[in-house]
Amino acid sequence: MTRDERLQQIIAILRDGKMHRARDLSARLGVSERTIWRDMAEISAYGVPVEGERGVGYILRRAMGLPPMVLTTEELAALDHLLTLAEGNTDPRIAAGAASLATKIRLALPRAPDAT
Repeated sequence: MTRDERLQQIIAILRDGKMHRARDLSARLGVSERTIWRDMAEISAYGVPVEGERGVGYILRRAMGLPPMVLTTEELAALDHLLTLAEGNTDPRIAAGAASLATKIRLALPRAPDAT
């Protein structure tokens, strides 16, 4: 499992609205507790509304997600263009939100195959 897949899996687990300890998540995902702590910090940095702390547990209070959708190449190009424009907005909240959203979308897109 890649790191990105693990982050998505953690978010999927947290969607149940229950408290999850790093110990339980690490056992379930086959990684160390320290890795879970780092992953939780990364998930939080992406703007996912996770609450909790080491030694207590983590919970997703307000699930914010879109239903799965398939975008065309043209739609992705338009979205990328709009996000690039928004990242240059003078309102720092809009610029930061656009940058965060662009990162989430890039992480969710399939990787281009390596040319070997």
